[in-house]
Amino acid sequence: MKIYNNSELKLDSSIVTIGAFDGLHRGHQSLIKQAVKSAKQARVPSVVYTFNPPPRVLFQNKQVLTTVPEKVELLNGLGIDYVILANFNHAYAARGALEFIQELYEIQPKEVIVGPDFTFGKEKLGNLHFLSQYFQVTVTPFVHCKKGKIISSSRIRKLMERNEMEQVKDLLGRKGLGILNF
Repeated sequence: MKIYNNSELKLDSSIVTIGAFDGLHRGHQSLIKQAVKSAKQARVPSVVYTFNPPPRVLFQNKQVLTTVPEKVELLNGLGIDYVILANFNHAYAARGALEFIQELYEIQPKEVIVGPDFTFGKEKLGNLHFLSQYFQVTVTPFVHCKKGKIISSSRIRKLMERNEMEQVKDLLGRKGLGILNF
């Protein structure tokens, strides 16, 4: 697996999944596994496009669930070929949705795999409909836990605040999270 900053990687074709992927929980893993599977079927590289720090950390001062080295290690274990790690700061966040689309053209996605709530660009004006005007988009449904609730990084943070670590482990699908090895 190779890691690039945004706008550095150029590919003739790819399958890409995009997201903050903070925590790399079971929902994130589902998206990433779908991208790897689709890329193998299409015989093109798989790409994860992610952000450092995650947008909620920058805008809402939320706790980072997975450091960059941990995220890279976990992504490598999922079989991704390339990771684009965008430096998410206020200047990056001010970019319009079309500017993000133009950047994606550099890796020529045959398919973009995202979750149902995916938005992008300044003020989240880019949405699934907008993205599908430029690329083939596959929307992977939310993953639910045994209790039927959607698995999300926000939910994991709330469970951590209540010290419900067994549920956190279940949602992550693995032992440990960041500096917290439990």
